[in-house]
Amino acid sequence: MTVINWKERLLPYEQVVEELKIKFKGIQKEYKNLQIHSPIESVEGRVKSIASILEKADKKNIPIEHVFDKIEDIAGVRIICRFVEDIEKVVSLIYQRDGEDLTIIEEEDYIKNTKKSGYRSYHITISYPIMTIEGRKDIKGEIQIRTLAMNFWATIEHSLRYKYNGNIPEELKERLHVCAEAAFKLDNEMTTIRDELLEAQKIVNLKNNLVNEILENLQNLYYIAKIEKVTQFNREFINLYNEGNIDKLFDFNRQLEVMTNLYKVRYN
Repeated sequence: MTVINWKERLLPYEQVVEELKIKFKGIQKEYKNLQIHSPIESVEGRVKSIASILEKADKKNIPIEHVFDKIEDIAGVRIICRFVEDIEKVVSLIYQRDGEDLTIIEEEDYIKNTKKSGYRSYHITISYPIMTIEGRKDIKGEIQIRTLAMNFWATIEHSLRYKYNGNIPEELKERLHVCAEAAFKLDNEMTTIRDELLEAQKIVNLKNNLVNEILENLQNLYYIAKIEKVTQFNREFINLYNEGNIDKLFDFNRQLEVMTNLYKVRYN
């Protein structure tokens, strides 16, 4: 019987997951810094547990000595998107990296080709190179791309499959399928109001950035101006913030910047 040092064999897969998470989160941050809608809402990752690997090997009749060659999703990264359209953008971003820091092996579109259960997701199998103390290793992994609604459904379905050991009762399967269609309908409805949602998010981000600038200017004034004056500005800021008028907040911030510069000239 083949004896596997699981800790040692799974270590490269853990490295793949961590590196991919860092890279995709870096892309997400880049969009955020440019104040552009990011097609990546969140990034998750995991290495299959030993029990899950053995279960899949048994299900697919894979000899234990071949699990690392035959099972391609031991390393898995999941990218969650806000809109269905974002999935296509993420796929495009991954293809831009093909041949650079990863190699695409195959893809499976379970959104256009929905599984019988109602499962929807976009899967890309990749080969990812890592450097170890033994040299370069090319590790296979799977990237799943899906919307928030698709992920919610898939998480519930996975839990039920685990509970029933893969044999979900037919009645429950039918109800799950109805839920899957409802989740996809929600995704389609969200698409119709996508521009409105993005505009609302843009306003929220604009307001948050403006508030941060105002608080920074108030802090600067605190160190160079009279305390009474800063207290007055603080009260005015709170009133304007509660009023929620962004134009008035902009005007207020410009006044603070002028005051800060005047005090700096006076006391330097």
